[in-house]
Amino acid sequence: MTDSSTPDDFQRADRWPNLPLEAWQDTYAKLHMWTQMVGKIRLLQTPQLNHWWNVPLYLTARGLTTSAMPYHGRSFEMEFDFIDHRLVIRCDDATTRSIALSPRSVADDYRELMRTLAGIGITVDIWPVPVEVPDPIPFEEDDKNAAYDAEYANRFWHVLLRIGQVLESFRARFIGKCSPVHFFWGSFDLAVTRFSGRPAPPREGADRITREAYSHEVISHGFWPGIRTPGPVERATAAGSIHYPAFYAYTAPEPAGFQEAPIQPGQAFYSQAMKEFILPYDAVRNADSPGEVLMEFLQSTYAAGANLAGWNRAALERMPGDKAG
Repeated sequence: MTDSSTPDDFQRADRWPNLPLEAWQDTYAKLHMWTQMVGKIRLLQTPQLNHWWNVPLYLTARGLTTSAMPYHGRSFEMEFDFIDHRLVIRCDDATTRSIALSPRSVADDYRELMRTLAGIGITVDIWPVPVEVPDPIPFEEDDKNAAYDAEYANRFWHVLLRIGQVLESFRARFIGKCSPVHFFWGSFDLAVTRFSGRPAPPREGADRITREAYSHEVISHGFWPGIRTPGPVERATAAGSIHYPAFYAYTAPEPAGFQEAPIQPGQAFYSQAMKEFILPYDAVRNADSPGEVLMEFLQSTYAAGANLAGWNRAALERMPGDKAG
C-alpha cells in the first residue's frame, strides 16, 4: 500500500461476491437470530461502553467474534466460523466446544447453546427476545426461522471482509474520536462512526438506547444486506425500504443542505424514508475498482456532513499518505 487507501487485492471486482437478498433472506433471518443470541451474551458479560460499543461483534479471519468476555474469574469467547460453519466457544482454560450452524429451528439452536454453555460451567440469563425486528418471536419459541445455506453464509462473511478492509482504511484517515469497525447484531450492519467531539442536542422522544447512541455529533457509515420482505419487492420499494444490499451514510444531527450535497459515485442517492445517503452494493461490486468507488462514497458523504455541520476537519483528519507518529 502506498497510503491508507484500499489494499490492491481488494480492488479486484471478482473478489466481491454477489449477494442478492432474495437468494438468501431466509438464511439471513436465521443468522440474525444466531448473532442476537450470542450478542446478548456479550452485552450481558461486558461493562457498558460509550455509544454501546460493548454490544457489537468483530470480524475475524473465519467469521465474527465476541472477543474475550469475563465470567467469574474466567474468560471465554464465542466465534462464528463461516468456513467450517460452527459456533466455537473457547475458554482460557483450553476448554473448547462447538455447535453446528445448520438448517434447524432457532428454538433448537437456543436450547443447544444454553446446554453447551452450562456444560462448561457458564450460566447466562439473557432476555431471550430478539430486538430491532418486526413481530419478534422469543428464541425458545421460534420454530419459524430454520434455514441455513452455508454457501450464502460464507458469501456474506466474505462481503463483510472486503468492506471491513475499506472501512478500516477510511477509519485510519481520522484522528478524532472514532468507533471501531464493528458489527451490530440488532440492526445487522457493519459500521464505523466518527465524532466531532461536540455534544448533540437531545433527541425529542428518544429512548435510553438512542439517547446514548446519539449523545454526540456523529457521521456514520456502514453496510447492511437490506430489509427482508415477506411480500413482493414492489411493496418494499413503495414503502421506501431498501430491499437490496447497500451502503449508507448519515450525519446526526443532519445539517441544512446535506440532502442536496454532491455525493460520489453517481449511483448514490438520498433516501427520504431512511434519512441517509444510499449506495447499492452492486454499484460497488460491479465497478472496475470496487474499493476505490466505495472510498469515494465514504469520503464524499463525510466531507459533506463535516463541512455543513462545521466540524474542525484540520484538527480531526490525517490525509492519505501521512504517517502516524
